[in-house]
Amino acid sequence: MAMRTSLIVCRVVLISLACLIMRLGLTQSAPENALISQIPGFTGTLPSKHYSGYVTIDQTHGKNLFYYFVESEGKPTEDPVVLWLNGGPGCSSFDGFVYEHGPFNFKAAKSDGSLPQLHLNPYSWSKVSNIIYLDSPAGVGYSYSKNRSDYRTGDLKTALDSHIFLLKWFELYPEFLSNPFFIAGESYAGVYVPTLAFEVVKGLDAGRKPLINFKGYLVGNGVTDDEFDGNALVPFVHGMGLISDDLFQEVTTECKGNYYNPLSENCQNKLAKVDEDIDGLNIYDILEPCYHKPAIQEITTSESKLPSSFRKLGETERPLAVRTRMFGRAWPLRAPVRDGIVPTWPELLNSGNVPCTNDEVATAWLNDATVRKALHVVEESLVASWELCTSRITYYHDAGSMIPYHKNLTSRGYRALIFSGDHDMCVPYTGSEAWTRSVGYAIVDEWRPWISDEQVAGYTQGYDHNLTFVTVKGSGHTVPEYKPREALDLYSRFLAEQKL
Repeated sequence: MAMRTSLIVCRVVLISLACLIMRLGLTQSAPENALISQIPGFTGTLPSKHYSGYVTIDQTHGKNLFYYFVESEGKPTEDPVVLWLNGGPGCSSFDGFVYEHGPFNFKAAKSDGSLPQLHLNPYSWSKVSNIIYLDSPAGVGYSYSKNRSDYRTGDLKTALDSHIFLLKWFELYPEFLSNPFFIAGESYAGVYVPTLAFEVVKGLDAGRKPLINFKGYLVGNGVTDDEFDGNALVPFVHGMGLISDDLFQEVTTECKGNYYNPLSENCQNKLAKVDEDIDGLNIYDILEPCYHKPAIQEITTSESKLPSSFRKLGETERPLAVRTRMFGRAWPLRAPVRDGIVPTWPELLNSGNVPCTNDEVATAWLNDATVRKALHVVEESLVASWELCTSRITYYHDAGSMIPYHKNLTSRGYRALIFSGDHDMCVPYTGSEAWTRSVGYAIVDEWRPWISDEQVAGYTQGYDHNLTFVTVKGSGHTVPEYKPREALDLYSRFLAEQKL
């Protein structure tokens, strides 16, 4: 009897040890060949582990999506996992990595042929979360397909592909499956984020494994709905003092509030006058200069006649100047995304329609041979070069308005943060404020300022079903780029379910 009891005890101990070993194995199961051992241009010690590589989402076509994964600098086993998507369509999520909330601040190379210098970013979103930067769809950034037909895509296919990526990514990194998961993005990712979130939820409903611990999503200055986006500009430019009261009254009378789809010649003429008045401004931040040529890349405000309070409104705490090239969407003023082909920015650039553009640091770093090798990028025969935004793809907007997606997701309890830099003229906050109000949810947190670093950082209005709208004061289209401290504060509080 004693011997049998001892055998049973031994067996229980062995099973417990086996389970412990398996659990320990899972916590270290990230693919070793994806670990980044050194980062060209950076000489310090990384505060967390970095991984990068490809996930094959279609074996037959050889369709591969590239990701860069930064483990949290806090508690990676507990902190949320966030997927970051830049917009375009056709823009790489290294846009966010290099210029917005990645682990590094980049300093331009001192001479031709040398690498940009990297320094740790004190406002990196990896301070409080694990974050995946994904190049999507195939053909964007380092992502590619061996079948060029995959470069003809749209909203719905991109969402399906990104969902496959997530399922396969979590199979590679199963130790993060229990972490809260969020999807985030900006600009045209205002379409990418809710459509992907919808696919994730459909997968959960169907019991598709691995089961992702999806909690919610964030959208910054996001494309949402052709009517709300198209009608946002005129109230914005009037409120900002960029057009006169007289012109505002005239255009309101002639267009009857319908600015995105003018139905009369008089309305069109008044809208043309609006466009004329704001021509020459930086569409992505009306406080920033519009880049024209190298001689005026840098401006100084020391002798500016602007009041100091106005100058400070657009200041950033980033140690390096905000880039003068601002990408977000590839269509002109008052031209909301409609069903059908969405032109990529290089297509419009060839006709001279993309304003305020100059960008070198990301392109120089990501096309360096040593960087490509360190990041496990495929050979040049498959991905010849990295571009911030590409014309390689043909992209269709085929998902319609995003408002039904937002209603579906939030009504089911998923948390949503809709935030806007309030000086962005590309996707003005006036449209985002209007559509979040149009959903019809009860206001549970009436319009009020929110505070960061003991200062008013913007304004917020909270709705039932965990839908929150927030502005970020003095920020342009890419909020973490202009206001990194406030953006990290906003992001951290949202993830932690703390009230702004």
